[in-house]
Amino acid sequence: MKRICVFCGSSPGAKPEYSEAALELGHALADQNIGLVYGGGNVGLMGRIARAVLEKGGNVTGVIPKALADKEVAFTDLDDLRVVGSMHERKALMAELSDGFIALPGGLGTIEEFVEVLTWAQLGIHQKPCGLLNVCQYYKKFSEFIDHVAGQNFIGKRHRELVLIDDSPESLLEKFASYRPPDIDKAAWALRMKNS
Repeated sequence: MKRICVFCGSSPGAKPEYSEAALELGHALADQNIGLVYGGGNVGLMGRIARAVLEKGGNVTGVIPKALADKEVAFTDLDDLRVVGSMHERKALMAELSDGFIALPGGLGTIEEFVEVLTWAQLGIHQKPCGLLNVCQYYKKFSEFIDHVAGQNFIGKRHRELVLIDDSPESLLEKFASYRPPDIDKAAWALRMKNS
């Protein structure tokens, strides 16, 4: 893997462990010579992970919409800061540049971005790993909700396997390194559900 996209909060969150995890993940990426692609902000967990990668001499690509850059939240010291026209352009470019996707704790934007790339994996648009860094069990209820969705036959059990989850940055990156996408035919699965 050359680059991993990390979705995370523009806030540091309520627990110091969230910032510590961003630091650990940033250092782990740099140590493994994996570049960071992220939302281009200099605040919250976004700024923390970018600085962590840079501290170790790693490569960081920030992608930020002009409207947010104009509000002075962009990490302007990055060598590779890409300013785009919209949130849609931001997400498309981040996905194009990345070989996998990790969500650290974050708010609605983090969840939305992660679910979108996860949906693309489900539809076969990409075969890149998608993982949750479950710091302090932050994603426990979200993971349970995905189990519920699978239990209600809105996604197949094989689709559930698309979500990698771990509470350790290093262990999650190990799962990424050995990831093999499940063989899923979404159309065939939908047809089976319709006929059952």
